[in-house]
Amino acid sequence: MLTRLLVVFALSAMPVLAQAEAVPQSQAEIGLSFAPLVREAAPAVVNIYAKRVVEGRESPFSGDPFFQQFFQDFGTPTARVQNSLGSGVILDASGLVMSNFHVVGGATDIRVVLTDRREFAASVIMADEQADLALLQLDGAEGLPHLALRASDEVEVGELVLAIGNPFGVGQTVSSGIVSGLARSSASLGRGYFIQTDAPVNPGNSGGALIDMAGRLIGINTAIITQSGGSNGVGFAIPSDLVAQMVAQAAAGQDSFVRPWAGVSGQTVDAQMAEALGMERPIGIVLDELHPDSPFGKAGLVPGDVIVRLDGAEVNSPQEIMFRLAVAGIGKRVSVAYMRGGEAQEAEVDLIEAPKAEARAEITITEGGLAGLTVALIDPALMSEMGLPLSATGVVITAIEGRLQLSGMAVGDIVLGINGAAITSPADVEAVAASGGRGWAVDLLRGGQQVRLRFRL
Repeated sequence: MLTRLLVVFALSAMPVLAQAEAVPQSQAEIGLSFAPLVREAAPAVVNIYAKRVVEGRESPFSGDPFFQQFFQDFGTPTARVQNSLGSGVILDASGLVMSNFHVVGGATDIRVVLTDRREFAASVIMADEQADLALLQLDGAEGLPHLALRASDEVEVGELVLAIGNPFGVGQTVSSGIVSGLARSSASLGRGYFIQTDAPVNPGNSGGALIDMAGRLIGINTAIITQSGGSNGVGFAIPSDLVAQMVAQAAAGQDSFVRPWAGVSGQTVDAQMAEALGMERPIGIVLDELHPDSPFGKAGLVPGDVIVRLDGAEVNSPQEIMFRLAVAGIGKRVSVAYMRGGEAQEAEVDLIEAPKAEARAEITITEGGLAGLTVALIDPALMSEMGLPLSATGVVITAIEGRLQLSGMAVGDIVLGINGAAITSPADVEAVAASGGRGWAVDLLRGGQQVRLRFRL
């Protein structure tokens, strides 16, 4: 009986083994490759050459390992041209191109070169430094090859992908890999939210395409983590859903990218916090603080609530919440699933812009020792723009020019007092500036710490 069973098992396994050992039966099978996919997709990926004017100073101490640290602002102001090289992706036949902000941000001249060697001048029609995205329009372009977008929420870990770009300026290059991770965010990556891939990505690939096996764009390559300057197989791409939202806003006539405002702060729930909150497993973001005007607060959420899903998608970091809001867009209503006291709750949140004061009080001092200082009254819009804490109130520095740059004050500092006088409005700063002399004592709030600066100008 045992012998018969072994024979049956062996016979049943034979077709499987034969299939595994089968050799290619046709020229098509022998030539199986990414070539047809690359042939279709590569013409929609372009090289970008950008020039920007950078202000600097010629100092006789430049390069000196000791003295240059003391004379950074010493010397004759000069302007030099800085060149940058990157990639871009054509999104429609009329020459709409998406790239990275760090490739074209601040550029005075942008040239885009296609794979067939055609060149076009380009202008930036929308850019956002936080997202590291820039949307360009090619001058006089029509009938260009372009890539279709695929919803990045459909992408799964393990999918095969290709990265196409211009690494190190050697010319268009294609590398292959898989999606290594989703929902990546960390302090080293800034405030973004990324798709991770092990497809080799190097300097110059920035702004290039990350595509799936159907040739659809799933991300814009933007960053790597490296110790050598080259690829270590840890690359990051901005998800296509955010790309689509920027294109939609540009099509609606906006010239700057606008994100919905949450008006909340929170932290990722870990195992210890989950146990204390009566949760079965660590998931979501526990809210620490809500601004009085927060749309989440108006929907009924309070500090201590744990947001677990936003618009049906699980969220596990503050960056994920910001991403979900950004791709949803202003004016939309999203569902929020949250936990309170171990009980599941749901709410609907209306997405709004960060509220602005009806007349933002912003003053620039033009005379006296504080000439060149611009201050404004803090409102939610300024909080969002400058990354200020939700509890911030009073007056914030929005610009510093001239000799005052040597004072130690910085943009984003909250002014508490000047020469012993309390500051609660820009008008207070103007009044103190008019009555002051050469010596100044300024009390500031910087990064949550109170600082006093003393200087003479």
